[in-house]
Amino acid sequence: MNLQPADGPATLRKSAVYSILDDICRDLELSEAQLAAAKTSYEAVAEWLSGSSNPILRDLRLYAHGSVGLGTTVKPLGREDFDVDLICLVLGFAADRSPAELKRLIGDRLREHARYAAMLVEKKRCWRLNYAREFHLDVSPTIINFRCTNGGELVPDKKLRDWKPTNPSGYRALFEARAKLLPRLRQQRAIIKDHAEVEPFPARVTGQGVLRRTVQLLKRHRDIYFQHTTEEVAPISIVITTLAAQAYEYCVRNFTFDTELDVLVDTIRMMPHFIETRVVNGRRQYWVPNETTEGENFADRWNTEPARVQAFFAWHAKAFSDFEKVATLEGVDRITTNLEESLGDTVVRRVMDKRTETISAARGANK
Repeated sequence: MNLQPADGPATLRKSAVYSILDDICRDLELSEAQLAAAKTSYEAVAEWLSGSSNPILRDLRLYAHGSVGLGTTVKPLGREDFDVDLICLVLGFAADRSPAELKRLIGDRLREHARYAAMLVEKKRCWRLNYAREFHLDVSPTIINFRCTNGGELVPDKKLRDWKPTNPSGYRALFEARAKLLPRLRQQRAIIKDHAEVEPFPARVTGQGVLRRTVQLLKRHRDIYFQHTTEEVAPISIVITTLAAQAYEYCVRNFTFDTELDVLVDTIRMMPHFIETRVVNGRRQYWVPNETTEGENFADRWNTEPARVQAFFAWHAKAFSDFEKVATLEGVDRITTNLEESLGDTVVRRVMDKRTETISAARGANK
């Protein structure tokens, strides 16, 4: 951890680099128009499902989770549509009934709508509505998990034979609480911007704080790192988000930093420390548990697919090296080249060109 007295030039340089990273994240986020379109569609789907003549579907709660719910969206590589993950919590459906039955009820209701029927795609555990070239809504059915004391839910397993514990709303609440934690900076240069929130659908929030920026940057770095990998081994977003959130909380509660960039780098450094190993039935297993319910392991596929474990640690080492290195670079050209390699040349060039134009305009106006 960086516990030495702040070096003026180095601190200013790192603050400038973090400002560039913040701009990159804002460029990669979903636009206001994209979120507005998703919000409109989300509310329409909720109204249609709850308007069913089937009494089971009348008592439900629909809410966003995943990156949209957490405010950590990153535009996908190589395609225009983005993911909007929705939970459809059906309050009146009992756990002794089949998950396949609940999934079928939701699918049947969506098919009753002419437009939704044409857009509907069945996935293993959810229903997808494809809004061409814009986004897709994944509607996942859940029910109440009365055994969870933290308001958890149950979601169908991939074979629709049983229920698995989950807690998207509890996870979101914990993540938001951690994101609100402010790091102690020796020289307070935290970037503060206006923000707006629209409930119940999460609105875009700018100046989102170091934790959200860390998650966004790591997801983008992962996408670039694995873009030419044919195997499905890239770390899933929930693993990255969970480890980053735990590491961030540890860092901000225990250390003081010079800049936000130092917080980001140390958060990445600490992530592997929060991967658990447990002995289950005599076998060593990896666990990245959902802290808000019992029995959900975000890294469960690591225990049957060893390539995923190797891929995570190789990627993490590269991500840590890249962000640690950029903190030491001097000169716009060197910083730009480094960021292009790790985050993608198109977005980095766009951000750097815009910054150059802004500085030039300010100089021309004697500002």
